[in-house]
Amino acid sequence: MDGEVLLVCTCYRDGKALRGGLLDEIGARRDGDGFVIEGSEVRIRLVENTGWDFMHGGNVPALVPAGGSAASVVVLVDSSVAYGGGGPLLVDLAVIPGRGVRVPSARLGEILAAVLGGELTFDHLVQDMDVDGMYQGDGGRPAFPAPVRLPRRTFPALPSTVAPLLVRTSFDDEEAWQALLAELDAAGGLDPDEIDVEHYPLDARAVDDRAFEDLQPGQVPALVPPEKHTTLVALADSRTFTEAERPLTVVDLYDTPGQAAVLPFRMVGSMACNLEIANMDFREFVAHKDTRPWWEDS
Repeated sequence: MDGEVLLVCTCYRDGKALRGGLLDEIGARRDGDGFVIEGSEVRIRLVENTGWDFMHGGNVPALVPAGGSAASVVVLVDSSVAYGGGGPLLVDLAVIPGRGVRVPSARLGEILAAVLGGELTFDHLVQDMDVDGMYQGDGGRPAFPAPVRLPRRTFPALPSTVAPLLVRTSFDDEEAWQALLAELDAAGGLDPDEIDVEHYPLDARAVDDRAFEDLQPGQVPALVPPEKHTTLVALADSRTFTEAERPLTVVDLYDTPGQAAVLPFRMVGSMACNLEIANMDFREFVAHKDTRPWWEDS
């Protein structure tokens, strides 16, 4: 088992790092300038910087120097951990940098040991997470799990904006893409009194660039610049142009980076609005396997 795992805090108050009860929950034992997790040989090192307050998992790989003794994953201690809302976030550094998976605090040592020892890969973690982004959680299986085993490709950064992004990843149907753009343009010119609040129109910045062809959800978080907090990134992929409801693949950037939610085009505007005002969480839009999605009754 090589290297030590960085435990990066991204939640601060009055200049102090907030970790909730995580160190006690994992049975962290002081060992020199780091800690060892109870019941394992996994060594962790606390990393704190107030400049990382609210930093998201997709931004982490760019801060970790390539090579060296760093492990293939980083553990993110964010607001969900600090305020008891969820387990720590494991962020992939090696295969698809920036994608994440939540793990139960009590199992952190066990899971890290398996990942570092090669018994578990990050693909295994992603394939076995529930709709809440938790590895082996009990929230139900997602109907559209994020793809794994992706070819390693380099993509350019996405635009830095607070607006939702609609990124074209399939270039087989120009006419259908232009129809989507026309709807975006029409939405931007609507009078507020004309808007159906049950099906709020999507108002997004379109990205039409073949450099993003075949971009997959897990690859998105690392491409979002940290300067501004983009509401969401929606992919117009092959499914968008071949299925009746023109579904978009929306990517979680914050709670479980890289997790996918597939929604009909007509529902994504409402999703963006609810996420922007924190009225709903991303996980509430993830369809459950073998369960009728809520929007079919809308």
